[in-house]
Amino acid sequence: MVEIRERDISDEFDCPYLDKQARNEYFFAMELNHDDINKLLAEGWRKFGWYYFRPACLDCNACKPLRVLTEEFKPSRSQRKVLNKNVNTEVKVCNLEFRDEIFELYKKHSQVRFDQPSEKQEFIETHYFPSCPGLQAEYYIEDKLVAVGFLDQGTDSLSSVYFIYDTDYAHLSLGVYGALKEIEIARSMKLDYYYLGYWIEENKSMKYKNKFYPHELMDWDSEDWSKVNKSS
Repeated sequence: MVEIRERDISDEFDCPYLDKQARNEYFFAMELNHDDINKLLAEGWRKFGWYYFRPACLDCNACKPLRVLTEEFKPSRSQRKVLNKNVNTEVKVCNLEFRDEIFELYKKHSQVRFDQPSEKQEFIETHYFPSCPGLQAEYYIEDKLVAVGFLDQGTDSLSSVYFIYDTDYAHLSLGVYGALKEIEIARSMKLDYYYLGYWIEENKSMKYKNKFYPHELMDWDSEDWSKVNKSS
């Protein structure tokens, strides 16, 4: 791992998830190998491009790193319904490769879901200047690209970096379907964990994340992971 900039703490900013102030510990790095990204994920780090970060908030630790145990995971009844709805959705896993149609999908997703404009160069730099081993999962319906998942790969883990989908197909619950298929991909690669990023109990948009059982949550103080079963 080549660190471009030493680790630092950001200024406070408005938390995008809760009505609070937040701040991050962060650094910039490149040329990470499978072991490097594996260790960082296990310590609660996330990344976009060369930017690595984890929460360092003064009065809050609501962001809980969550990872699914791929070998033990079993879809719930509602998740099986999502799988059935997507019986005609084809999934292809490939190396990171930018195409204009992927950016157009990202642009539509960002505009409709978050009312945010998109810049092509920023998108490319974030997702296609990889600092660690990465993959993309492409989702097709009748040969039409409807979703793309960006993934980081560690020695024993697969991590969801970002997932975009065509909002015209929102009725298919493609976000949940993407997570289900990427758990399958991780299992097929004999990887133990599938990282779903941070889960915040109070945030409604993240409720789907803790529905993948069994999973583990990380304690920030000890950096230990605790297993959560459906009955917990």
